[in-house]
Amino acid sequence: MTATKSGPTLKQFLTFLTSLTFLTHLTFLATPTLAQNNDGRFAEAGIVMKRANGFRGIWYMNQPSNDEYVYKYSGGLAVYPANHRPFAIYARQVDKTFFCFGGTDSANSTLLHNVSYFDHRTSKVANPLTILDKKTTDAHDNPVISIDDRGYIWIFSTSHGISRPSYIHKSRKPFDIGDFERVNATEIVDGKAQPFANFSYFQVYHIKGKGFIALFTKYNKVGQRVIGYNTAADGVHWNEWKVLAHIEEGHYQISTERNGKIGVAFDYHPKGKGLNYRTNLHYLETSDFGKTWQNIAGETAQLPLTSPQNLATVHDYASEKRNCYLLDITFDQQNKPAILVIASKGYEAGPANGPREWTLYRPASQGWEHHIVTTSDNNYDMGSVYHVSKNSWRIVGPSVDGPQAYNPGGEVAMWRSDDGGKQWGLERQLTRNSPMNQSYVRKPVHAQDGFYAIWADGHGRKPSESFMYFSNANGDVYRLPRQGKSPMLVPVPLK
Repeated sequence: MTATKSGPTLKQFLTFLTSLTFLTHLTFLATPTLAQNNDGRFAEAGIVMKRANGFRGIWYMNQPSNDEYVYKYSGGLAVYPANHRPFAIYARQVDKTFFCFGGTDSANSTLLHNVSYFDHRTSKVANPLTILDKKTTDAHDNPVISIDDRGYIWIFSTSHGISRPSYIHKSRKPFDIGDFERVNATEIVDGKAQPFANFSYFQVYHIKGKGFIALFTKYNKVGQRVIGYNTAADGVHWNEWKVLAHIEEGHYQISTERNGKIGVAFDYHPKGKGLNYRTNLHYLETSDFGKTWQNIAGETAQLPLTSPQNLATVHDYASEKRNCYLLDITFDQQNKPAILVIASKGYEAGPANGPREWTLYRPASQGWEHHIVTTSDNNYDMGSVYHVSKNSWRIVGPSVDGPQAYNPGGEVAMWRSDDGGKQWGLERQLTRNSPMNQSYVRKPVHAQDGFYAIWADGHGRKPSESFMYFSNANGDVYRLPRQGKSPMLVPVPLK
């Protein structure tokens, strides 16, 4: 069974591309594989709804670099990018952590949207259900997950730019991944309901009693990434998208939610420098479902923000001529944010742009304070930040050099601070002697000790298989079975 609505024609897509003034900087032009119909139209994703028979993560690369590092970034990117969230959510009602990921077939020839869960009572994982064949190998199209008040599981299938459609699916039964139905959602555009069928870098949260709020990106006519948000009481009828910021060439954003409060951190692309140059750090938050947005001092922002210097500015990396890569954001028990970034001298892989500093930002008595956690060898060494207790924080990520040095990922380690994030120490190294780099360590919403982080591995310099892993809060690591036909599969502990 396949969907029936078609995407833009090949002619329309090529016209769009030739209108861009900075083609060499567009990361999404490097590698997406677009399946075409016989008439030249880009193919819709195929509905699959079959058991995946194992956990096989997508391998993906972006921008060949013509040097010893081969690509700008690459590897096992099943839970990539940092701007997609969440990939996993713990459901207390059934004591399960539900998660989705970008899977593939044995040949890594297409991106499959898969959903599974970890059963905390049995320590087993459900054999994944494949919902969609996305008809691309671009990991920017990876899905994200949400669970509504009644326990229904929602899978939002993103797109990278405008070349492919996006999709929404909802489980037919609460807390059940056996079958999903397609949601033909709409959004208000110029006062009229239109299909809600294209969204990029999707971040979605279900707020009890209110519905969904989603932060995501829309590409304008010249390919700039404009960040904004939308809301829907039922997940079907979305309101009008509102712009948070459009500063010069656009943005990336990351976000988090706690007790109905949303916090969002974002960078910007300075005009004329291309999309590989991302700098500055900004922060806004809302406690009224997006009606108003404030900075950390409680000052209300007039949206959209259009200047690099604004009330949301946390740190001016542009004046230091440094890039800022957004990793993670979370709230503490007082609903105060913590933002984790990597700062570096440039986008190219290799030692010349080091040191790449993992830096944590926290509110201070006046403005913000920041402290360096550690350093690593690639801008895309993405990890997650956890609030453990009052003054204790933990970061889990690939911060130790891996087998493919200066490529994304490495060996996964836990770092801990017990003084509010000022001083950090290595708590435990989780992986050692890995044949491939471990990358993109993601934190589940309401993370529990038994399923504390999830990630994948992959070779940094050539296509490879990609295995998937998770760890508990102690740092014990388990590999998810790559093959298996039983309904429930047993994770394999790493020694």
